[in-house]
Amino acid sequence: MRRTLVKAAPDATVRKVAKQMARRNAGAALVIERDRLVGIFTERDVAFRVVAAGLDPDATTLREVMTRRPHTIGPERPFGCALALMHEKGFRHLPVLEKGKLVGLVSARSAMDPDLEEFRAEAHRRERYQR
Repeated sequence: MRRTLVKAAPDATVRKVAKQMARRNAGAALVIERDRLVGIFTERDVAFRVVAAGLDPDATTLREVMTRRPHTIGPERPFGCALALMHEKGFRHLPVLEKGKLVGLVSARSAMDPDLEEFRAEAHRRERYQR
C-alpha cells in the first residue's frame, strides 16, 4: 500500500496535477475536498478523458474528468480482497480509508509484490471459510 500520496483539489488543473503525478511517479491523484475523498484521477483519465477527448489540460479541472465517489477499502481487509475488487470492477487504483480518513492507496502495481501468492492464498482461505 502506497502511503505517500498525490492529493489535489477538485479545481486543480489537469496539467498541474499530471506534473505532480509525474514528479512522484504516481499513477493516480486522490481528489480531496474539505478533508474528504471526493474522487480519483488517474493516468488513464489523462489519456482517455483529456487527451483523446481533445480537452485543454490547462483549462480542464479535475472536477470535470475525475471518477467521483471511487470504490474504497479498509486497511483491515486482506490485500487479495483489494486485488480481487480491482480486477472485478476493472480499475487499477483503490483508495484505502480508515474511519473515513484517507490512509493509503493500493494499485495494480502492488500486485508485482513477491508476497502476492501469500496474499492470494490467504484471501482464498478466508473466502472458503465465509461460505
